[in-house]
Amino acid sequence: MFDRTFVNLATLKERAYNLRWAMVSDGVIPLTAADPDFPSAPEIHEGLSDYIKERYLCYGPPDGLPFFKESVSRFFQEKRNLNCSPSLIFPVDSAAFGIYLITKTFLNPGDEAIIFDPVDFLFRYSIETVHAKAIPFAIPPGDDSIDFDRFEGLITAKTKMICLCNPLNPTGKVFTKAELLKIGEIAVKHQLIILSDEIWSDIVFKPSIYTSMASLGKDIQNHTVTVTGFSKSYGLAGLRIGAVLASNTEHYKRLIDASLHNSTIHGANVLGQVAAATALNKCSKWLDGFISHLHNMRDLCTQELNSIPGIKCLAPEGCYVAFANITGTGKSSKEMHELLLKEAKVAVVPGLKEWFGEGADGYIRLSFATSENILKEALHRIKNTLNK
Repeated sequence: MFDRTFVNLATLKERAYNLRWAMVSDGVIPLTAADPDFPSAPEIHEGLSDYIKERYLCYGPPDGLPFFKESVSRFFQEKRNLNCSPSLIFPVDSAAFGIYLITKTFLNPGDEAIIFDPVDFLFRYSIETVHAKAIPFAIPPGDDSIDFDRFEGLITAKTKMICLCNPLNPTGKVFTKAELLKIGEIAVKHQLIILSDEIWSDIVFKPSIYTSMASLGKDIQNHTVTVTGFSKSYGLAGLRIGAVLASNTEHYKRLIDASLHNSTIHGANVLGQVAAATALNKCSKWLDGFISHLHNMRDLCTQELNSIPGIKCLAPEGCYVAFANITGTGKSSKEMHELLLKEAKVAVVPGLKEWFGEGADGYIRLSFATSENILKEALHRIKNTLNK
């Protein structure tokens, strides 16, 4: 499934949007949006085919199909050591919407929420969309210590939320249990909501170990709202399906009311729920193979990038993106992006504030969720261009 050539470029050129194959010129290799180049697991195709063979595509229940809720609950109990009732789980039309929904539910205009820096733009975007203020906190690269005194010093009377992205996109940091306990204790102390984005939680490379924030005791769980999705692990971005896990009935009621699911204005489509439940129930072998492939591609990507003068790249502990420091080349993130696109015919994501915050300045991000052949060709082009 993940051999050196198993990528259907013709189909990707037709269907892979969001900065990827369908949006770049012929001949350009996009290492851009964090979305796999591989087709989804065959079990997902079978599950969808079985569901639609009767040709009834009716409304589902506003709070989600029971088998979807049960599948998510069982997964978190078995894989994340988190006891979460299906009654406190509901589907959303993407993890991105889940992030926005949590900010909409728990933040008022003028409130403040702490976000990491660098981090995916969706956190700042969601917070500012509900007229609150995002307060950035720099997370050091690699395993450097986090300054928790400075972190707690950012909290004011206006602070209402801490936004956790674990593993952290774009750096690939996987937070240790000790680090998460410290964040959780600070949240409990100051009575803050923790928005825990866990969409990347499957993509973790040994020896790193993933810990779910809400699994760290009842007090921390009671302050945590977890959001996850299925696009990173199973290639389901086009089905737009995620899940929100509340920790108590009060939070659940507020979230479901804010979601507009109780009307027909908003909701999660049933096919996305079928695909996600199938992925959780039947695709563990496929996922293991995917992660094994990604581990090899991570090592290839970081080794090749570090062989280029002026570039330094720490091996990510999680996620399938490499966050490369290019300051030694003397070029800005934007200049490097433009040079690689024009000369190497490789598209990368520049470390601009609008994508990841000010902490991304001097970096580029590359996705390595592709075949070995494609990744080797892209890295070869990058090396040739920068070595000229």
